[in-house]
Amino acid sequence: MSVFVIIYFAFLIIASSAAAFYQKRGPFLILFSLTLASFVLGIVGGTAALRFVAIGAGLLAFSAGVAYCFREFLVIIMPTGIAKELKTAPLTAAFGLFVIFTYAVAGIFAPWIAPFGESEIISSAFAPADDTMLLGADQLGRDMFSRIVYGARNSVGLALAATISAFVLGAFGGLLAATKGGWFDQFLGRAADVIMSIPSLIFALLMLSIFGPKVIVIIIAVAIIYAPRVFRLTRAVAGNVVVMDYIEAAKLRGERTWYLIRKEILPNSTAPLVAEFGLEFCFVFLLVAGLSFLGLGIQPPTADWGSMVRENATLISFGDLTPLIPAAAIALLTVAVNFVVDWMLFRSSGLKE
Repeated sequence: MSVFVIIYFAFLIIASSAAAFYQKRGPFLILFSLTLASFVLGIVGGTAALRFVAIGAGLLAFSAGVAYCFREFLVIIMPTGIAKELKTAPLTAAFGLFVIFTYAVAGIFAPWIAPFGESEIISSAFAPADDTMLLGADQLGRDMFSRIVYGARNSVGLALAATISAFVLGAFGGLLAATKGGWFDQFLGRAADVIMSIPSLIFALLMLSIFGPKVIVIIIAVAIIYAPRVFRLTRAVAGNVVVMDYIEAAKLRGERTWYLIRKEILPNSTAPLVAEFGLEFCFVFLLVAGLSFLGLGIQPPTADWGSMVRENATLISFGDLTPLIPAAAIALLTVAVNFVVDWMLFRSSGLKE
């Protein structure tokens, strides 16, 4: 039995005993369950399996600690109303906010963070990592770390612009349809149904094949694809608001449609719409990454995570996991946004823990 195994199980037993002594039911269940699972995995997989479990548990503990500290930091610097809401946020939501904050900093300050330009050739193809290149070079000799940092600006920025376009178009149409009603509502509803019946990837590929893989074409195509989804949700939420008495009172006062949308309907529909914005961003982000992987998204030499996975996929055959880093960046942001959206949906539902 190695020293690592003895220290590992000793730590778990001591931590479980301490949690049980101080009557911390949740931590005790987690620690002792991990102890039992490690015992079984140790018998089956040996020391290697225990090291894998230890690394995973350590990463989870580190993520929880970072999320807790970031939540407390936000509680201190934010105004009282927002701080009160953040205080009750789960650690998953705090972790999601931290990841989003990190990506935003990387995207905004990419020229200062990246040691090289996104298209600057500094080494030979697939050069290994060294003191100059943290993650090595890609298939043309460009620094992978610099391109991943710039990819945060390009990939996330494009997805955010496309999401905003789709959301503005769909939300405005939904609010207008709910307020106007009648034939106008029916016309927009049927148009949305027709667009939603077309597979999103096929429609995007068709648009990009006809008009070329340009950024503006990607934004327009994504806006057309996802605007009907936003329209249907906005129409449903606003439809429950327009039947309220205060809306009828505003109409009797002679208020116009724009006033009803801006002052009466939209403020009472904000929470589900904000949560829907996060969900739509995840869908758009994955679609844009998929288009780039197929070669119809952001075009070279601009750094993009989807295209970086495709360009360096041959390294996986040699046991190099560098191509998985941009893929992990895509997955991490998607999970983080979903964590925040889940928390916002829980708050807007009115449920109590």
